[in-house]
Amino acid sequence: MIVTDLALAVDLGGTKVETALVEASGAIVDGSRHRVPTGRDAEPDAFAEALSHAIRQTLALTPADSTLIGVGVGSAGPIDLARGRVSPKNLPALAGFNLRDAVSRELPGLAVQLRLDGTCIALAEHWLGAAAGSANSMSMVVSTGVGGGLILGGKLVSGRSGNAGHIGQIHVAGFGAESSSADATTLEASASGTSAVGWAQRLGWPGRSGEDLAVSCAAGDDIAWRAVRRSAAAVGQAIASATTLLDLEIVAIGGGFSLVVPDYIDLVRTAALEATVFEYATTVRIEPARLGADAPLLGAAALIHRSAMAATDSPISHLVTIS
Repeated sequence: MIVTDLALAVDLGGTKVETALVEASGAIVDGSRHRVPTGRDAEPDAFAEALSHAIRQTLALTPADSTLIGVGVGSAGPIDLARGRVSPKNLPALAGFNLRDAVSRELPGLAVQLRLDGTCIALAEHWLGAAAGSANSMSMVVSTGVGGGLILGGKLVSGRSGNAGHIGQIHVAGFGAESSSADATTLEASASGTSAVGWAQRLGWPGRSGEDLAVSCAAGDDIAWRAVRRSAAAVGQAIASATTLLDLEIVAIGGGFSLVVPDYIDLVRTAALEATVFEYATTVRIEPARLGADAPLLGAAALIHRSAMAATDSPISHLVTIS
């Protein structure tokens, strides 16, 4: 009898925790995917209960002819890789939560690997998606927030603290801000679906969501289209900067807001080209991500199934605040 090696994949996002069993081929075991809503205000105890429930529901579907070889965990950030703690920006009540220990308590003795969710998405797209075969790639998610991850020289880049790839928090020029806060001029503040909706509303657009923006764009609404083009322009500028810095071959863009209009990726390509100074950086390919909502779980599983590629140097033992 052939025994199948399985990884338990865990993904902590802004509104839910999701789990699944994943084979070494990248196939998700039928029926093993389980999602539990959390919500922005989830307290640590309630979240730990939701996490435990999701893990147990998934493990109950473990095939008899299989072996669980490890757990890969992706989380919204920032994270503290040395301590296994997470402080998701959109889940303030979980600041400092020890996610790695919480998972280990459910599966004592099993290896648990934690990474940033954008890092996991980059690994998934390099393994099975749009960036397969490339040595230097970035994967991005443009949704309610903006996140990303990097593959350089054929290896996953986690960084000294585990937070490399936080493309949503780089600054973009020319989009203005009503606040002097550093957070107000980031890519996320300029390009996310949430930002685009808020910007359009301030100009009098009556809708309430990214889905409403899509409908308004389809109807030819000028404000809705300006909001979408503004988002794409900011994303393109960020890609131009990242490509110039890192000499990327390909950038894969996913997330719900990247589908708001059929030509969103084309708008990003145009904006990136316009923002690029050096010719070498104009050759980067900007493509739609291929794995969709599966990417975070597949990337978490790849931390186990493709552990050599996902290996990182020992993280720093503590973080020092810039003074």
